[in-house]
Amino acid sequence: MPDQPLNLDWNSIDTVFLDMDGTLLDLYFDNHFWLEHVPKRYAEKHGWTLEEATRHLGQKYHSKAGTLDWYCIDYWGSELGMDILTLKEETEHLIGMHPHVEHFLSALHASEKFVALVTNAHPGTLAFKLERVPMGHYFDALVTSHDYGLPKEERGFWERLRDKHPFEPARTLFMDDSQAVLDAASAFGIRHVIGITAPDSRNADRPISGVQTIRDFSELNPL
Repeated sequence: MPDQPLNLDWNSIDTVFLDMDGTLLDLYFDNHFWLEHVPKRYAEKHGWTLEEATRHLGQKYHSKAGTLDWYCIDYWGSELGMDILTLKEETEHLIGMHPHVEHFLSALHASEKFVALVTNAHPGTLAFKLERVPMGHYFDALVTSHDYGLPKEERGFWERLRDKHPFEPARTLFMDDSQAVLDAASAFGIRHVIGITAPDSRNADRPISGVQTIRDFSELNPL
């Protein structure tokens, strides 16, 4: 943690866009689910070893990285022949908020700023997680890139987001844990872009370049 909070000028911010997985919620659930739980169930389904299943799925995952299919449980359900939401229920106890997130959301909600959850997660995944971590009431809007047909990695997403929820990039804050998404937001002109370097509480920090970063929401100066 830095010696002093990251000093944001909240008076210069009207709009706040927040990513979900890895930013507000601990990415450990997703990493465990896709890298350990799904391979285990896939191996059982096909009578493979865990190593065979992990290698096979790794190739499939890699081929879709950065696309909307990567985040789509309908795509993966069809591709793998498995009910993804049912599998998620088997590990739902691992879903949780990062420390200090709820305090931050509460303060934002009490402000006059427009606050939106902006996620690449499939609508089914979004609903599934909000049922288990009830934080939807903190937001003025819940946005999934599937509604726009483009992931946050693409400029077109930001254009469609601005059409639906008009915002001034120069007076907007965006937080995410993905370097590619942070780069896309910066390229679109969003002035306040912050990367989360510790999206998964049980794995090593991930380097992020080109933007300001925090590990923990306690590192933000209060509103």
